[in-house]
This record gives sequence, structure tokens and C-alpha cells, in this order.
Amino acid sequence: MALTILGLSGALGHDSAAALYVGGKLIAAAEEERFVRAKHARNRIPYESAKFCLEQAGIAPSNVDIVTIAYAPISIFGKARWHYARHHWYAPDHSLDAILMGNRRFKRFRRKILWCLEQLGFDVGTVRLQPVEHQLAAASSAYYCSGFKEKTAILCIGDNEEYATTFFGYGERGKIHIIKEFYAPESLGALYAALSEYLGFDKLDGQLSAMSMAAYGDATRYDFSRLARFENGELIINTDYVNVVGSRRYKEEGKYYSFSSKLVEWLGPRPEETAAEAPYVDYAASMQALVEKLALEMMDYYLGDILRETGKIAFAGSCSMNLKLNQRIIARPEVQELFVQPAFGEAGVSVGAAAYISEQQGVPVEKMENVYLGPNYSNEDVIAACVSHLDKPQWQLIEDAPEYIADILAEGHPVAWFQGRMEFGPHAMGNRSILGCPSVVGVVERIKSQLKVCVPWRPFNSSMLDTAATQMLEIDHPSTFMNFAFDVKDKYKRRVAEIVREDNTARIQVLKREHNPRYYDLMIHMERLTGNGVLLSTSLNPDGEPMACSPKEALDMFFSSDLQYLVMEDVLVVKA
Repeated sequence: MALTILGLSGALGHDSAAALYVGGKLIAAAEEERFVRAKHARNRIPYESAKFCLEQAGIAPSNVDIVTIAYAPISIFGKARWHYARHHWYAPDHSLDAILMGNRRFKRFRRKILWCLEQLGFDVGTVRLQPVEHQLAAASSAYYCSGFKEKTAILCIGDNEEYATTFFGYGERGKIHIIKEFYAPESLGALYAALSEYLGFDKLDGQLSAMSMAAYGDATRYDFSRLARFENGELIINTDYVNVVGSRRYKEEGKYYSFSSKLVEWLGPRPEETAAEAPYVDYAASMQALVEKLALEMMDYYLGDILRETGKIAFAGSCSMNLKLNQRIIARPEVQELFVQPAFGEAGVSVGAAAYISEQQGVPVEKMENVYLGPNYSNEDVIAACVSHLDKPQWQLIEDAPEYIADILAEGHPVAWFQGRMEFGPHAMGNRSILGCPSVVGVVERIKSQLKVCVPWRPFNSSMLDTAATQMLEIDHPSTFMNFAFDVKDKYKRRVAEIVREDNTARIQVLKREHNPRYYDLMIHMERLTGNGVLLSTSLNPDGEPMACSPKEALDMFFSSDLQYLVMEDVLVVKA
């Protein structure tokens, strides 16, 4: 039987997930939050997601060869624990814990995972459980999933999940080589998260909103250089202000934050709500400029020679979600192609850990071509959900769903669209999406009003035919996973104005037909009706809730909103 590896992540903090490789092929992957219906699945073990992966593949626990987790023991003889202890001297409990206890997170995680495996039916006495260091798992999720065969620069900029926060290295002939790691509190990801908290966003998913907010501000009005600098090959975070623990944490209304009172004294009180006004939009812009500057300086310092040699780079970690940073990377003349792991955060290391072990066992993994790795449902499942739903929806079967939906979209109506396998990662890419026609003026505001969203920077993305991308975008670069912002050519900006942001860029998924034929056909019909093979897209969920997984959840979301049209597979539901 082919080598079967189950990768697990999360459980002690957030975004627990599971991924299953069989013979080097990624069969299934999903986040726990989608099943337990709790955003980020805080402090949850990846039980439901692991159960789904096994059921999807039709594999019994006894047939899994290796289970791997994205935490590992950290030796006291290395730099990581000592660096952490020295830079957290002001919080002796944290400092001593690093020296005396090592990676306590690994020990707790391993214990919880063994309990989880026992509930799933594994024999914990014989199960082969292999740990992988967190940043190595992140690097693996970028490099091994990229499909690059040339020598590849590897960049990971994340938060403080383990001691290491940042990874520079390269992949060659299937092996990963480490050039440099930075350790907590030296973390651009944690810096961005801390300032996102200050701006009023959630620490875990507020970075995308803060990045969108930055487009409204002026980065030249404030100098944020006191917060961090890169010199002589070292990243230095000013922990008088950010990336703090213990008594330095700012407290407000009983909640502790990862920035200090000194930051509030400097910038002023936190906004009462995420305000679309100065100075907060300018703070967001200044933060974005600082992170871009430092990330590019570090990339040039450690990876410049490799990039000039082959031009290939793979990127993962929380900062890889930063579209403007990614846009600046691919604009570099030495960069030929950038691959960004689509599940860039904690969920993605489940894939990375499993991919790493597979490669170590001599079974190369396939390139990650799409994210359609979750559950799927039949028309019969959808109809059963409609019949049993409390709102008693009126439904009907339609013959050609893509053509039918295109007609509705072209008339200016948003459509909730549920089909195929659920996406892995934070972005909806045509299977759990709310769609709009970007040439219809005001469709973004119409979707926001129907979803009852007031924030001006909820990220709205777009999907585009591969044949349209070369005509409409300034740069021809693969963009399978909505990880890049592109400048739209001037002559197309008016035609698809609703997808163009304040900074004149658009976040694009460039779709090939073989990856999602049904979604591709929908855009073909849109191109016939409007002249543009482009769709506006946002995920099928209300603010603060996970993306819909099942037909019932799609119906719950639909009836909690003012959306008028929902299509699930070939079943149409319309509100009066």
C-alpha cells in the first residue's frame, strides 16, 4: 500500500487542521473551525478535520503509516531557548520556563494529539508519531508544495508559535537547507499582529483587514522605524512597544494585548471601533511600509544570491498573506516566480509537516495545484438539507447552473454559490463564495449591505479566466490562490471597477479550467454577457464565523443575510 501520512496542527492555540498524503498525493485537508463552527477553533484539537480526511480517503486508522505534528522538542544546546530567555528578562516566568522546561508547547500538544488519535481509533501504543519543528513545517509547506525543481529560495515569516519565528533557507534536490532563523520576540508577523490589535482588529485574522485599511492612509505622515530595524544581518524588535509578554502587556477592559502601554502613549488611545479616518488609516499605512521595507531587506540579505541564480522563491507564514509585500517581491527583476502557500498560517503546517515526512521517507509530494480538498455534497444532500431546514426554503433544480447564475449576476444581483469540495485555507475560490459582477456599479456595497457588513475594508477578491489575465493585468505571473495584488491595466479599470481597490490594485485568482471546470464555465458565460471573464468574490460566511462547510450552514448563512439568491450544486433557493 502507498505511504500514508496524516499531518496535524494547532490544538494548543488556534487554527487546528489536518492533511492526508497518500503516495505523495494530497488527498484531503481541512480546518477544524469548519466542522466545529467556531472561528479559528481556539484551543481545539483537530479531531473532526482528521476524521474527515480519513473518511474522504476511505482509510482506517490502522492503515496510516505515520502521524506527524508541527511541533518538536527544542534542544537547550541551541540558540532558540537562550535567545528567548534573554530577551524576556522582564518576565522571569517566561524566561525561566524557556530554560528549564524547553518546548512545553510540544509536550502538551503531543499529549493532546495522542488523546485525539485514541478517539479516532488509533492504537496509541503502536502509532508512529513523528514531530517536525514548526518553522521547518512551514518551509516545507512552501517548498515541497511549489513544485519547483530548480534551487529555490525559501522564506517564512510568521508569529511566535514555537521559538523560531522567521526562516531563511533554500531547497535543492528535495532537501531543505537552513541559512538563518530568527527567534521570538524577533518577529515581523507578531509585530503586524500587535499593531492590528491596536487598530481594533482581531489578532488572528485582523491582519488582512489592517492591510486593506493601509490603502486608505498616507505612510509618509508617521515614522514607525522605532518599532523594528534590520542591521548587520539581525532583526531587532523594540519590545518596549510591541511583541511583549507578562507585565508589559497593555490591558483594557480586562483584556491583555501584545503591545505595551508605551505604544498607546505614543500613538494615542485605541480606536473605539475600526475607524476609517486619520490617524488610524495612516498608522496602518506606516506599519505596512515598515514591514515591506524590513522583509525585503532581509530577503535581499539572506536570499539575494539564490534568487539571482535561479529566480525561484517559496513563501509561507503569516506575512505571506500580505498582498502588497508579495506584489513587491514579484516586481523584483531577479524574481522569476513566487509560490505562496495558500493556507499560509497555522493550518498550512499540517500539510507542511506531512510533506516533509513524505519526502524524508523517499516519496516526493506532488505540486499543490488547487485548494479544493474539503467535503463535497450531492444534489440529494442539498435537497435533504432544504427539506429539514427551519426556514423551509423553496427550492428547484436547474439544468445549467453556471449559465443560469451568469444571467442573475449580469443583472446586478449577488449570488451565494456552493458547489464541489470546500476550499482549504482562508480564501473562497469558487466553491464556497458570494459572487458579484464587477462591471455593475455599486455591487460591492450591495453585497456588504446584504451581508450587513459596515467595515469599508472587508477584503473582496476576484476570480479571472486565465485567458483574460494576460489582457487585463500589468504583470503576467501565476496566481492560482489569490495571494497577489496586481495593477490592472488602465483601459480595464472602468470595465471592472468594483474589483479595483483604493491603491489601484486587484487581488486576483487566475483560474485554469482543469482546476475548477464549473466555476470556469460560469466565467465563460460572464464573458459572453459582459465582455469580462471576471467575477467579484468573497467567502460564504458572515463576519466572525467560519466559511460554510455543509448545505445546512450555507442555508443558515443565507437566511441570516439579505441575500436573495443561493445556488447549491444544481439547486436554486430564492427568497421572495
